[in-house]
Amino acid sequence: MNIFTKLSVATLSLSVAMYASSTTTVPNAPTKYPAGELGKMVKLGEDILNNTNTHPLTKDLVNNKLQCKNCHLPDQNGKPGAGKGMSTLIGTATVFPAWSKRQGTIQTLQDRINNCFMRSMSGTRPIIDTKASMAMSAYITWLSTGLPIKMNAKATISPYNFDKYVKGKKKFAAIQKKATHQNYLAGKKLFETKCASCHGINGAGVPGTFPPLWGKNKKGEWLSYNTGAGMSKLNKAAVWVESNMPLGQGGTLSDQEAADVVLYIDAQPRAAFTLKDHLFPRAKMGYYNTKVTTEHDSVRSNFKAFGLNIDTIRGDRVIQ
Repeated sequence: MNIFTKLSVATLSLSVAMYASSTTTVPNAPTKYPAGELGKMVKLGEDILNNTNTHPLTKDLVNNKLQCKNCHLPDQNGKPGAGKGMSTLIGTATVFPAWSKRQGTIQTLQDRINNCFMRSMSGTRPIIDTKASMAMSAYITWLSTGLPIKMNAKATISPYNFDKYVKGKKKFAAIQKKATHQNYLAGKKLFETKCASCHGINGAGVPGTFPPLWGKNKKGEWLSYNTGAGMSKLNKAAVWVESNMPLGQGGTLSDQEAADVVLYIDAQPRAAFTLKDHLFPRAKMGYYNTKVTTEHDSVRSNFKAFGLNIDTIRGDRVIQ
């Protein structure tokens, strides 16, 4: 091994070591866009993440009033997904191709983005390699500029979130399995005192400012994520809420407070998720990268997954 090879190996080892040791500290987003057509595509993806439900390329694929930035929070410069809390998109592109337990396949970054449209957006997957799909993938990849590739054999999650997310899901699953009607009432009180000023007392949000969390508009259209979304799962949502909410005060809620407020939010009526209803006809959509072709989720089944009876938790029989 010559001196140049030794230096290259040493540099690579140092880079990997520094990356591994820094996975709890999310770096800042890049500030310089790529040149030429690639830069235009990155900027287009950024625009779509900011305006997903109204952007000309994606508005027909979204069936609620959410944008990607509602979960993937912006940084101080307004870059969607560049926030430092749970669900940051910085580093995400480095883990792909990655294993997805939900799909039972190895997923690409485009797969992962497009699948989110079915659940969080309660809509339809963009077609792979269309301009919208490519643009969103380009922007999210740009957020990981300069970070080393480290494919994830366990999940499609940014390395900055992975350990916290896995441990958090397990922690909150244990808490939610013990939930009672009293926890629902405590969550309701917390929502009214710490959340309603932004999201509205009835969960409808403030159009153009703060996202809706549940409910329908005057036309009877659902406003927020459906029961197949990660935010509809009692443990996953609690990890996100504890990290990010109240806005600008992430980390101030206790474990029990985060669990209780999520229990209350996700006990409200919302659209059920049936996988086949969110897919283009195969002839139009092309290949759908999954081994799981049947799925149905409801508020009732999401609570049952934690051994909970939604009627007992709410104290009524509103949920069908």
